[in-house]
Amino acid sequence: MRIVIAGGHGQIALRLERLLAARGDEVAGIIRKAEQADDLREAGAEPVVLDLESASVDEVADRLRGADAAVFAAGAGPGSGVARKDTVDKAAAVLFANAAVKAGVRRFVIVSSMGADSRHQGDEIFDVYLRAKGEADAYVRGLDALDWTILRPGQLTDDAGTGLVRLEARTGRGPIPRDDVAAVLAELVDTSATAGLTLELISGSAPVSVAVKSVAGN
Repeated sequence: MRIVIAGGHGQIALRLERLLAARGDEVAGIIRKAEQADDLREAGAEPVVLDLESASVDEVADRLRGADAAVFAAGAGPGSGVARKDTVDKAAAVLFANAAVKAGVRRFVIVSSMGADSRHQGDEIFDVYLRAKGEADAYVRGLDALDWTILRPGQLTDDAGTGLVRLEARTGRGPIPRDDVAAVLAELVDTSATAGLTLELISGSAPVSVAVKSVAGN
């Protein structure tokens, strides 16, 4: 498969790129800064320098053309202000989804957040973030041209992955190593039977492949 990842230099994306490259997939990661390119090459991915906050749909679609799947793993990051929650967490996700439609890439996986909700109340930065992610998710759900899956991890940690997860429509809150999020994404990318599902993810007792198979088609 050829897979294009938005937010290619993110902590989850770099882990995902390594997994996909190791299994023989062709991977490209979209990054904002040219100086990030070597990290992607080291992970086995082709770096694509493109700023999703200023690019057009046509420009992004050009980078997506010929791909078998697209993964949105970009994020404004914890140090960013309110404005970038809108321009990255919402607008860039919408742009990437529209570009996938234009490029004819049906398989689309978006990394969201547990608690994401377009109607979430509050004015703190994290409240704005959850609203932005919820609005992006709602937009993607409305695109019939995409076979989308929305993944909502719990509290992200840098602990070593265990390969054991709980993946369900509702899991309740809990931690999840970024390693295991990447492993689940790698399975989801080529499990199109999970299309149309919004899934929460925390650490659990099921091996990743078993967890993905158990929700496929539900």
